[in-house]
Amino acid sequence: MNFWHNMQAAAGIDAFLWVALGFAAVASALFYFKPASRARIRAAAVLFGLACAGMLAAAALLSYGADEGGAGASGAAYLWLSWCARLFACFAVINVGGVLVFDVALDAARLRPPRIMRDLLVALAYVVTGVALLARAGFNPTGIIATSALLTAVIGLSFQDTLGNTMGGLALQLERSVSVGDWVRIDQQEGRIVDIRWRHTSIETRNWDTILIPNSVLMKSQVTVLGRRGGAATPHRQWVYFNVDFRYAPTEVADAVEAALLAEPIENVAREPRPQCIVVDFLDSYARYAVRYWLTDLAQTDPTDSVVRSRVYFALRRAGVPLSIPARSLFLTEEDEGRRSRKSQEETERRAGALARVELFRTLTDEERRELAGRLKDAPFARGEAMTRQGAEAHWLYVIRSGEADVRFTGEDGLTQKVASLGGGDFFGEMGLMTGAPRTATVFARTDVECYRLDKESFKDILRRRPEIAEDISHVLARRRAELDAVREGLSEEATRQRMRNHQGDLLRRIRNFFSLDRGDE
Repeated sequence: MNFWHNMQAAAGIDAFLWVALGFAAVASALFYFKPASRARIRAAAVLFGLACAGMLAAAALLSYGADEGGAGASGAAYLWLSWCARLFACFAVINVGGVLVFDVALDAARLRPPRIMRDLLVALAYVVTGVALLARAGFNPTGIIATSALLTAVIGLSFQDTLGNTMGGLALQLERSVSVGDWVRIDQQEGRIVDIRWRHTSIETRNWDTILIPNSVLMKSQVTVLGRRGGAATPHRQWVYFNVDFRYAPTEVADAVEAALLAEPIENVAREPRPQCIVVDFLDSYARYAVRYWLTDLAQTDPTDSVVRSRVYFALRRAGVPLSIPARSLFLTEEDEGRRSRKSQEETERRAGALARVELFRTLTDEERRELAGRLKDAPFARGEAMTRQGAEAHWLYVIRSGEADVRFTGEDGLTQKVASLGGGDFFGEMGLMTGAPRTATVFARTDVECYRLDKESFKDILRRRPEIAEDISHVLARRRAELDAVREGLSEEATRQRMRNHQGDLLRRIRNFFSLDRGDE
């Protein structure tokens, strides 16, 4: 028997040459087209090389007269060499087959089973192959399996922690609760999962550190998966805090910041949901704000936060709103009677001037307006607030100092329409003040609005001293009410004038009754 036949006998197959050529061709193609699997293919090539070396050594023993049945020392050596060579060859083929199945076939079908499942199947193939080769070599598989079971029990008792880590890794990959590529937070540590192995999970942090967490520990810990909601990848919400003095309205601060954040795209900041600026808290000397934005790349938290802070800083500077820091200041002002009187007089004149611009009070004397001015109350409203609601009963009138508001009327059909816009110097609520009638429309603050509020009791004394004012006021109210009717019902100019005349007499009577003008000063 020549050397090549001895080589085939050691390999256990007659077509070993074709198997070797086929293995080399497939391994080379996979090595070229699947760079991510080159480590496995190299290992398979090394195993196949060892197999070929073992077969050559076994063939040499046969050529020098060794017994294929295992008789004698040379026969036993041949038997073990050929068995090991066949085992290594099978392992090499299993590794290449695993790459073909998992990295080529399943990847083409867009199926990506957990890595640990692949390792389990390959390990199972190793065990089955080893047992089959032992049986072919004449060993009893039953005895081998019984011995393996006893050995497994001993190993299981000795390596409980290792087995716990292994089972934890298996559970993590089969459940897919976390996956490679996920960003997670564990005990205040944040990082991206780069690998889940049998014993541990590797997490790379933003500081270029790698944390190795035993799988059994990971299974018992609270894990926050960042940027995932409902099983789908989503942007992660970030918070950037800053402080502003109480002197600046929250809506002014929020408008300035949000306008700057939305003006130009910021790298790694999602356009939807949009960034928001919110008031977080009111503290001793300042209000605390936060910008909430949605981060698209979790590896870029600090650089993106820095860009957002820069936008906030310059936006507030453009708006003339300085950032605040926690501080306590003591202001000492020399207060005397003259200063108090001067400040009070200045405020009264300012309010009287606002009342002079209100058509309802133009028939009042300067002294009467100053009297009313001393009874006005400040009433500020934030943008979007309802300043008064349709159908509500409130016996006071508002005079707008600054800001803009919309008047909206809701019809019986439930549809709401805008009927007027109000600005500085305008007033509303006159029907509630003068007659006690429910509000006929809803007024919303379109911007931040500063108002003065005047209630019935503050106006009653003047009206009782000069009852004739009621008639002038009834004309103004009748005209405003007729104009509102014209908008609602689409009245003509003549019909509007007639409606105004009808309203005037009714309103005068109601004013007199509401303020008890027909019953003297009681």
